[in-house]
Amino acid sequence: MITQLPAGVGEAELAGRVRDTLVLTADERRWGRRRVTTTGGRTLALALPTGSVLKPGAVLHVEPDWFVVVECAAEPCLAVTPASREEALRVAFEVGNRHFNLALDGERLLVPDDPGMDILLTRMNVRFERVRAPFVPIGGGQRHDR
Repeated sequence: MITQLPAGVGEAELAGRVRDTLVLTADERRWGRRRVTTTGGRTLALALPTGSVLKPGAVLHVEPDWFVVVECAAEPCLAVTPASREEALRVAFEVGNRHFNLALDGERLLVPDDPGMDILLTRMNVRFERVRAPFVPIGGGQRHDR
């Protein structure tokens, strides 16, 4: 049972150990209490403190011959490629005003592929496409409908 993340684990401590991964969506990285299965087939029980958010790249658990790292799952997103800085700010404001998360992906803004976001972006007349991408929201905000 994992109740906290190992502190101060560096590459030297992990050398010679098998790397396993736990691939999670943005929402799943907020669920700190449940059973999970790694890509290597290992089952772990999470009992992390309330409010814990697993960060991509975080070492979750270390054993003598293996360790587990958190990775982002590719998930359905709407990718906005703003035509200008002003458009990017307008999109970010409107998405946040609706209490949705936003992620940065190079020159693109990513939002969850949600009917409400589809309608918003269409009404705003901004260019967007449906993609599957790792979604790492900026800031510490959380939707109020969850």
